Amino acid sequence: MTATVTEIWRHPIKSHGREKLDSVTVQAGGTLPFDRLWAVAHDRSKADGSEWVSCGHFCRVAKLPSLMAISAKFDATSGRVTLSHPDADDLTFDPDTDSEEFIAWTKSLVPEDALQPARLVKAHAQAFTDSDFPSITLCNHASHRAVEQRVGQPLSHLRWRGNIWIDGLAPWEEFDWDDREIRIGETIVRVRERTDRCKSTHSNPETGKRDADVLSALASWGHQDFSVRAEVINGGEIKAGDEVARV
Repeated sequence: MTATVTEIWRHPIKSHGREKLDSVTVQAGGTLPFDRLWAVAHDRSKADGSEWVSCGHFCRVAKLPSLMAISAKFDATSGRVTLSHPDADDLTFDPDTDSEEFIAWTKSLVPEDALQPARLVKAHAQAFTDSDFPSITLCNHASHRAVEQRVGQPLSHLRWRGNIWIDGLAPWEEFDWDDREIRIGETIVRVRERTDRCKSTHSNPETGKRDADVLSALASWGHQDFSVRAEVINGGEIKAGDEVARV
């Protein structure tokens, strides 16, 4: 069976919304355009966007499950983002000029005893992916179905917050791609590492409630990884239906 791209997702503001794309053009050494370009620094963070810092500097789903239920739509022409959540009114704003309005909106989703959103930070050096290099995440539907079976209930694949979804592989086949080059349509990437997972995966993308012990399911295979992080070697367009194969 030929492996193909089924879906493409980006997350303009780290941990604050997902957006489905029909296609995307990536550059060598880059991430998906506008993926994790912004992040929400909490009140103990000194992150300012001048350099990459780890996820612990930011408000994120692992600590704030309700954030998982945010969906996003980014208009690259106007620079405005629209965020939706089942427990809040929709918000449309410019992350570069209307951050105070956004911070007030997201605070309504954060418990008072949690680290509070302090400011919206834009990445001026490297996007705020969870890797210390610019990366895109490749996700395998067959591996997701294996996790569903182990958990014993249907799970939305959106809880993994990956970029490129692929069908037609064997379960966990993507782990055999370590340090290998993969062609996706007209693009070539090199897989650098597995994506280690946290409690964010326990949250339902529709409700923002924790409803499944995904980490224990992963641990039954002797790891807590899902998807792989890849570096773009040769840029190009990626779209749904593109073939995926080792180079």
